[in-house]
Amino acid sequence: MKNVVWFLLGIIGGFVAAHFMNKDPRGHELLASIDARVNDFTGALTDAYRAEVERESAQ
Repeated sequence: MKNVVWFLLGIIGGFVAAHFMNKDPRGHELLASIDARVNDFTGALTDAYRAEVERESAQ
């Protein structure tokens, strides 16, 4: 139970830190950059998955 509390406190602390970082223009740019990289990565995964599904359905 103690580990769950620490886990939740870590998540809440991360959200609070991100909120304060987003208020600062430099922090906002950093978070936007991270968001763009995450979107690029998930887009690549989505494209690879769709290509695999198309390849399997063509067989």
